[in-house]
This record gives sequence, structure tokens and C-alpha cells, in this order.
Amino acid sequence: MKEIFKKLSFILTKRDKKLAKYLIIFSIIIALIETIGISVIMPFIAVASDFELITTNQYYSYIYNLFNFINPVDFVVVFGILLICFYIFRSTINLFYFYMLLRFSQGRYHLFAYRLFENYVGMSYKRFIDKNSSNLTKTIVTEAQLLSSVLEAILFIISELFVIILIYSIMLFVNYKVTLVLTMLLFINALFLTKTISKKIKKEGVEREKFQKKFFEIINSTMSNFKIIKLRSNSNDILNKFKSISYKYTKSSITSATLSHFPRLFLEAIGFGVIVFMITGMVWKYEVDITPYLPMISMFVLGLYRLLPSVNRIMTGYNTILYNIKALDIIHNDLMYDPEQLKKDRICFSNDIVLKNLYFAYQKDNYILKDVNLIINKGSKIAFIGESGSGKSTLVDIIIGLFKPIKGNILVDGELLSDNNIKDFRSKVGYIPQSVYLFDGTVAQNVAFGFDFNEEKVKKSLLQANILEFLEGQQDGIYTKVGEGGIKISGGQGQRIAIARALYNNPEILILDEATSALDSKTESKIMDEIYNVSSDKTLIIIAHRLSTLKRCEKIYKIENCKLKEMQKRVSCAHLKLNGSNAY
Repeated sequence: MKEIFKKLSFILTKRDKKLAKYLIIFSIIIALIETIGISVIMPFIAVASDFELITTNQYYSYIYNLFNFINPVDFVVVFGILLICFYIFRSTINLFYFYMLLRFSQGRYHLFAYRLFENYVGMSYKRFIDKNSSNLTKTIVTEAQLLSSVLEAILFIISELFVIILIYSIMLFVNYKVTLVLTMLLFINALFLTKTISKKIKKEGVEREKFQKKFFEIINSTMSNFKIIKLRSNSNDILNKFKSISYKYTKSSITSATLSHFPRLFLEAIGFGVIVFMITGMVWKYEVDITPYLPMISMFVLGLYRLLPSVNRIMTGYNTILYNIKALDIIHNDLMYDPEQLKKDRICFSNDIVLKNLYFAYQKDNYILKDVNLIINKGSKIAFIGESGSGKSTLVDIIIGLFKPIKGNILVDGELLSDNNIKDFRSKVGYIPQSVYLFDGTVAQNVAFGFDFNEEKVKKSLLQANILEFLEGQQDGIYTKVGEGGIKISGGQGQRIAIARALYNNPEILILDEATSALDSKTESKIMDEIYNVSSDKTLIIIAHRLSTLKRCEKIYKIENCKLKEMQKRVSCAHLKLNGSNAY
């Protein structure tokens, strides 16, 4: 439990901790009210069953005379009315307390989800590519909600502990022997429950997280490859996998939910069984009715009536924590990593980008780039070629500041590229990827993605990408829906929208990462001509396989054996033709 509080302390803000303290203080007040509610029932039943107590008991007599009651009946009636008012007040303040507790615990979902999303968005690109996007989604959507349940359970446990302590103290005061017997029985049964039921629930919680992880992965991979699945015309394998995981995940939830009811039913049977046994024993021993002991028995019945739900809530809360504790571990681990701490210093790109003695490795000492030296002049058009996996895209990702070199430096107009200025440098880059992802929105929304929407800028960038005229011929123009993944438009149209997106903020550097490799030669030729035209005043960096995309590049560099070397355009073209290939 100490470890749980330590992790929660790391996740919660100072304001959250302060609110939690106020709730704990509030729970103490609630516990006092609950204790009063239990303790006043005994004197009420006592005077209601024996009017003589009103005059013989000094406390009752004092109140009776102070308010000038005419007869004992009026005293008992007023006592009863005040008791009813008190119980209404007790219920109202309890309801308010539960509302505040739930508002705090469930309201933390926003905090957990936002902090996770902020951390994921702020993580370095190198760390992000090691993650599974379906797991990140699961953590934000599900684990953050489950952690709210853990927090709620902890607060409920603390609240009910105060209730138990105070009610238990009253019961000890009334009859310590009966109370100790009840305590021993309840303790033994609670120990039994924690060693059996709780252990099983914790195991199901681990299974829940494992199956839910696979659950999200299957859904994500299926939706992302829907066309392939339809073409194969055989979805049975996927359906069977989903059916198996869904069944195991559901079975885990059913088992946990069923077992969570066991403590309440078990403890109620034991508790009230003991009360009945106690009454039966008293009748058998004294061979008289239990009227003289009715006030005490009533208080114990009412005490147990209130105490057992508290014990049950503690057990339920404890089991909830065990079942969902994996959520705390996952969120704590994901928040342990600080996002990139990037400053907003300005950096000017007027002359050149210089790479000096640059090394890079994804794994220690396993370099994919070694001693790379390169000068990229402002406004130049260059290309990188090489075999798949040679490090072309990695080198470009380093140039534009997504990866940090292991060794070496990157200088922009002589200024070292660092965490202080890399944010401003990235903003100068327009990126056109090989795989264009268009979300389920309008063309305009996809073009302006990540920036403030400006219709004039959207139209300008679409005009530069040579697709505005086509869109304006459609019914909805720039507000045409593209469908998820751009499913409602052609590959060439999607590529032009990607170009418009890259041009939207008028970048100084334009990156083409094998951006036309999926298109036919005719469409590719048109798009490349358009890219060269719109990038006349920009620095253009191309990663390519096809020779046709490099024809207007000023310099071509090949990455081979982790090294970078410049190639003569004529030599490289001849080499490609001699090898009977149009690709590199």
C-alpha cells in the first residue's frame, strides 16, 4: 500500500493532494455523524419502551424539565421527530459527501488522460516509434479510467475506516464482550476473504490488462488493414482471434464482478447470524424475553447494519485496487519519462545546414550512420539514395531535428542545432511522407492540421499542389470529406493534399520521403514537376528509389556501408541503366 501512495503522490498535482486532504477531513465529520446516528437509537428505544426512565435518569429528567414537557408521550414524540430530522440531515450530507468524493476521483480521469496525452505528444520521435499506438490509446482511454476507480476505492476505504473506528468504539463502550466476539469473527472472515477471494481478483486483474491489450491491438490492426482483409475474403482467422480474446477479457470481468459481491453477502450472513445467535443464547440462558436488553440489542443491530456495509466497502475497495492496480503501474511508468524540454529560441536559415562528423545508432554501438559530413545550401535541391534500410530516412530525420545524433553536430548558419532552437527549426520544415495519413474530415481540415485554420491559406496551398480546381468542381469544394485514411479519394489526390499540408505554413525546407513511390509513372511525373515548381524558392530534400524523381536534383548522395558519398549525376544514372533497373 505504501508503494501505491508513493506512485499516486507522483501522479497527482499539489491541488489534487489538497482536495484529497479536505475530503479526508470531511470523511471524519461524516464518521462522527454516522456514530451519533447509531448511538442515539439506544436511548430513544429505552425511553419509548419505559417512560419511567424519563424521570429517573438525570439526563432525560433535566431535558424534560428544561423544555417543560407536559407528559412523557410528548417527550418521546419530540425525541422521535428530532431523530427523523437528524437522519434526513445525515442522508443529505452523506449524499453530498459521496458526490464530492466521486467528483474528485472520477474527475481525475481528465487529469490522467490529459497528462498521458501531453506526455505522448511531447515524447521524442525516437521513443515514439518504439511504442505501439494501440497501447497508447488503451492507456489513455481505459487505464486512466481504471486509475480513477483505484483513487475512488482508496478514498472510500479511508472514509469507511473512520466510520468503523468510531462505531466500534461505541459498541465497545456499550458491551465490550459482545463486541470483541463480533470483532474476532469478522476479522477471521476478512482474513479468509483477503487470502482467497482478493487473491483471485488480483490475478484476474493481471489477466484483464493482458487480454485488453491484445483486444485493442486486434481492433487497431484490423481497421488499419481493412482493404487487405476484404481482398483476402477470409476474415475467419481474425474473427476467431478476436472471439477468443474478447471471451477471455469478458470472462475475467465477469469473474471479478461476481467475486466482488461475495464479501458483502458472506459478512452479512456472519454478522446477522451472530446477532440471532446472541439473542437466542440470552433467551435460552435467562429463560425470559429480551425486553430488558432490547435497547442494547437494537444498538448492536443498527451498529452492524451500518458497520457491515462499511466493512464490505473496504473489502470491495481493496479488491477494486487489486483488480485495477496494473493501471497505476502503467500510468506511473508512462509519466516517469519526461517529454522533450524544448525552448523557443529563434534560429535563422539563410545560408546552409552543415553536418559535421555525424554518427547515429538505434542501439548502442550498432551504428547505421558513421562520420557523415554534408553541406546543404539554402535553396538547393538534393537527393539521398541507397538500399532499403541503409539509413536514408534516418539521416533526413536527423537533419530536420527529429533524431539527435549520437556523435557530431548540426549547424544552421553556423549556429549549433540544440534543444533551445530545434522547435523553431522544425517549424521551417514541410514534410511529405511515403504513406499519407488523412483523417476522417474535410480536405481543408486535413491541410490545416496542426495549425490555426485559415481558408485563404488552405486554398493557396491547394492551388500550389494543383488540386484546388478539381476540388472546386466538386459539390463541397475544399470541404469535401476524404474519409478515414483518405479512402474516398485517389492516391494521387491524397498525395496532392499531403503536398498542400506541407506547404500550408510556407516552409523553407521541403522533405519528400519516397512520397511518390506508390504512384504510377505518369501521375508521379506530374506531381514531381509540381513539387519542383512550388519549391523553386525552397530547399528540397528528396529520398527516392525512382530515377525520374531525381532528374532536377543538383546533387545526389548515396548511403552505403553507413557512409555518405556524393555521386555524379551522369555516373549514377548510367549505373542505374547498366544494371537494368529504374529503382535504387
